[in-house]
Amino acid sequence: MGTRLLILLFVIPLAETWFLIKVGGVIGAVPTIALVVLTAVVGTTVARRQGLSTIRRIQLAQMEGRLPASEMVEGVLLLLAGVLLMTPGFFTDAIGFSMLFPQLRARLAQKTVGSLATARPDLKQPVVIEGDYERKS
Repeated sequence: MGTRLLILLFVIPLAETWFLIKVGGVIGAVPTIALVVLTAVVGTTVARRQGLSTIRRIQLAQMEGRLPASEMVEGVLLLLAGVLLMTPGFFTDAIGFSMLFPQLRARLAQKTVGSLATARPDLKQPVVIEGDYERKS
């Protein structure tokens, strides 16, 4: 856990900064900044539209009486994609844009839901506790 946190908080921003400087040296500072802003605007717009679609699918699943577990995980993945796209950098943008592909996101959501179900087998069957009660006045 500590190593992953180190990577998230130190190595990734360092790599992003290094790569932004390298790209800025090749194409210039203004085009690099424009490219970062463009990816953030386009990515968050697409993520917002797909998020609204996911909300509709969650509502439809609830009306059908299904548990919208996969749809909810997809919503979390879209939120994560939006955060990654708003973060300046090309590596985070690449990961964020990859989460905007519905097929990949659905596959990730299914694997996540499947791993949660196998990790907690009691989630497959509801627990029913029978008993009697008496109301006292």
